[in-house]
Amino acid sequence: MGAKHRFDLNQAFEVIERLDRGGCLDLWRDAFGRPPPKYLSPQFMKRVLIWDLQNKELGALSAGTERRLRQVASGKTPPAKARPGSRLVREWNGRTYQVEVVDGGYVMDGNSWRSLSTIARYITGARWSGPRFFGVQ
Repeated sequence: MGAKHRFDLNQAFEVIERLDRGGCLDLWRDAFGRPPPKYLSPQFMKRVLIWDLQNKELGALSAGTERRLRQVASGKTPPAKARPGSRLVREWNGRTYQVEVVDGGYVMDGNSWRSLSTIARYITGARWSGPRFFGVQ
């Protein structure tokens, strides 16, 4: 896996980076055999497609990890539990939000929050179930 291999990967990465949404959707179907979940942004799809290509070319993950990632890619995963020390990440309208779970609440952008629903309302301007918005129980 010398320089030629890396050059080929770099060239493929550049092609992926230039894809529009339609190109991302087509490549996603080719890579995973189904369309992506509807809420994924092109930028996120590109990251996953590059990651998938790296795994195929440089070595894959364990069978259990692969199975879990396929569940995530298909949208068929049970909600995770948020424990102190966890980070919740959600993309909304082109911006990525990161929330840190702490004892007794959450921290986002340096501000403390008591509930995920309040954070979801702040982000979207609408009433959401915070745990559902962030995909946790």
